[in-house]
Amino acid sequence: MKYYGGCDVGSTYTKAVIIDEDGKIAAETTLRSKINSLVSAEMALETVIKQVPGLSGPRDLAYLVGTGYGRNKVPFADENISEISCHAMGVHVTDPQVKAIIDIGGQDVKGISIGADGTVKSFAMNDKCAAGTGRFFEAMANAFEMSLPEFSDLSLTAKNVIPITAQCTVFAESEVITLVGDGKPMNEIAAGIQMAVAKRCFVMAKKAGASDSITLTGGCAKNRGLQQAIEHVLRLKVVELKTDPQLMGALGAAEYARQKGSVKKAPALALQEA
Repeated sequence: MKYYGGCDVGSTYTKAVIIDEDGKIAAETTLRSKINSLVSAEMALETVIKQVPGLSGPRDLAYLVGTGYGRNKVPFADENISEISCHAMGVHVTDPQVKAIIDIGGQDVKGISIGADGTVKSFAMNDKCAAGTGRFFEAMANAFEMSLPEFSDLSLTAKNVIPITAQCTVFAESEVITLVGDGKPMNEIAAGIQMAVAKRCFVMAKKAGASDSITLTGGCAKNRGLQQAIEHVLRLKVVELKTDPQLMGALGAAEYARQKGSVKKAPALALQEA
């Protein structure tokens, strides 16, 4: 049995997936990224390699693809492919019916349209500001003195929405602290935060051509309050993936590895997709 790997080195979390010849997931992991991307990749790969009998290291994989923020640092990678392409392919092999994605990463937000074969038709990206990203939600949860899961569910009980007007993460955090200090209902403030992010996602989704349904990828896809807000703003059904949405980049990279490695094992290279 041959195995294929994908390693997604993100700014916040590093994910790795190993699949078999049939595309079935044999191992997976999600780890908090270290400052050094190489260390993050090595830790993730070591974790998944241990889960597959017969594998002793990355060199035993038939093909390995690196992706994400630190894709150039994945050791022994045969190829590097952009996270945009890998998220599209990961969603495609998970649910071929889904044709549009909002990927909320640690530092950016992307809208991606998927072609019939899993390749990218079009995409739009907001990487100029941290507002609406994973870092933004971490800052908001800290302002509420809550864990991310607690904050994610808080808005679900709100009957009203208190708008958050600040567009900057720093100013938004200050605005939220002021509202909390004024005694405003915390769930309604949280609803305002989720709605503000959903409006940013609306722009990315429309630029990417979403028109029917959409799915969320990245760690923020597990934010139920955000999912509800996006459905309200976009007036689109948010499809929940059966596989962990945070793994989509790594899964897509592994699938690309399977497609390429099934043809021929290439020499170890560090090619970067533009």
